Amino acid sequence: MADLFPPAAELTASGRPVLLSNEIECSILSAVDLECDEIPSFPLLKSGIIILTTHRIVWISDSTNSSNSAVAVPLAAVNHIFSSKKSIKSMFSSPRVRFQVSFPSGGGLRSAVVTIVIRGKGDHEVFVSKFWENWRAKAWENDDNNNTKGSSSSSASGPSSTGSGGFYSSEGTVRMVGVSGILRKEQEMWENTDKSLQEAFQDLNALMSKAKEMVTLAEKMRQKLLSSTNSHSGATNDDEVASKEEIQDWLLSVGIISPVTKESAGALYHQQLSRQLADFVRTPLDIAGGMISVIDIYCLFNRARGTELISPDDLLLACSLWEKIDVPVMLRKFDSGVMVIQSKSYSDDEVLARIRTLVSKPDALQFGISASDAARTLGIAPAMAKEHLLTAESKGVLCRDVSPEGFRFYINLFPEINSEDLYLVKNYTIYATWIKAVTANRPR
Repeated sequence: MADLFPPAAELTASGRPVLLSNEIECSILSAVDLECDEIPSFPLLKSGIIILTTHRIVWISDSTNSSNSAVAVPLAAVNHIFSSKKSIKSMFSSPRVRFQVSFPSGGGLRSAVVTIVIRGKGDHEVFVSKFWENWRAKAWENDDNNNTKGSSSSSASGPSSTGSGGFYSSEGTVRMVGVSGILRKEQEMWENTDKSLQEAFQDLNALMSKAKEMVTLAEKMRQKLLSSTNSHSGATNDDEVASKEEIQDWLLSVGIISPVTKESAGALYHQQLSRQLADFVRTPLDIAGGMISVIDIYCLFNRARGTELISPDDLLLACSLWEKIDVPVMLRKFDSGVMVIQSKSYSDDEVLARIRTLVSKPDALQFGISASDAARTLGIAPAMAKEHLLTAESKGVLCRDVSPEGFRFYINLFPEINSEDLYLVKNYTIYATWIKAVTANRPR
C-alpha cells in the first residue's frame, strides 16, 4: 500500500542506521528535506540528515528533543534520476535532486517522483555523483548471488577495466631507429612498469576483497554467537560460555564494515564519527565492566577501522559530542587528568560500596589495599582502580599512605573517633573491628 512508502529504517542506540549485508555508506548531508507531492500519505520529512549508501537513501530526523525517526528509499526501487537543469533561478535556490520510484500499491506497482531538497552547506554535487554511481552499480543485486563469487569477480575485473592502457598503447608496434627508437624504448619501459603496477594492484585488490569478505563473515558469526548466547544461556556450561566470550572478543577486533570517513560524511564527519564510536564502545564497555580508558578505545577503534585511521584529536572531539546527542555512553575526566569512557548506567556509588567492603576485611584493615587489590576485586585495570581509590579518598571513604613501595589505602576511621573522648570505642563500629584486627596479630 502507498502508506507503507517510504519504509521505516532501523537505527542503532546512537541514532545511526543499521546497515544491511555488504552495505557501505558513501555520502552524508545535513539539513535535507524529502518531499513527494504525488503520495498524499507521504510523511513530513524536514531538515534531517540524509545518508546515501550502496543500497539505500536513508533519511534521519535531526531533532534532539525527541527520539530519532528514519525512513529509507531502496535504490532498487529507483527507476530514473532526473538531470538537474541549471538556470538563473536555480543559482539562488536550494539544490534539488528528483528521482522516480516504484512501490507496491493496491496489489500492483505505482510510480511517484521524490525530491531531495538540500538546504545545508554540503557538497551536493558529490552527493549527486555518488547517487548516479551507486544506482548504476546495482550493488544490491550482488547480494542475491554468492558473496564470495561476486567479490572475487569484482577484484579480478577491477584493474583490467580501470587501469588498462597505461600511458601508451601496446598495439601496432613498429620497429624504429634513431630518435624514434629511443622513444620506443621509453615506451616499452613505461609499458613494463604499467604491467607490473597492474599486477601489484590486482593482488592488492584481491587481498582487500578477501579482507572485506572476512569482516562480513566475522560480523555474521558474532551476531550468531550473540543470538545463541541469549537463547541458550540456561543450557550452556561455564566452559562453553567462556569459549563463546573468547571468540566474541576476537571477532570484536576484526573490523568495522563501513567506517565513517571525511570523504563520505563531509561536514558531518565528527558528528557521525561520534555516533559510530558510541555504537562501537558498547561491547568493550560490557567486557571491561562499564568503564574503559580512552587510550584503549583509541587502539581498538583504529584497529577495527583498518586503513581508515583517525587521530587522537578526532577521537576526543567525537567523545565530547556525546553531551549533545542522546547516546548511552559518556566521556569522563578524573581529577588526575585521566580520561575514560563509561556507560551512563555505571554507578560510582556501587563501586564505592564494593571498595568499602574490600577495605573492611581483617587483612585490609591491618595492611591496607593497593590498586592491584582493588583491580582484582572490581575486575578492571589497575590504572582505573587507582582512580576509583583516589575518588573514594576525596569523598572521605579512604585514607592514603604513601611509601617507597607506592600507595596503600585504608578505611577512614577518623569520622568514628570522638574528639572529646579519644579512648571511647563503640563495639559496633568499624573502629572497633580495626582494633580487634590489629590486636589479634600483635605478638604477646
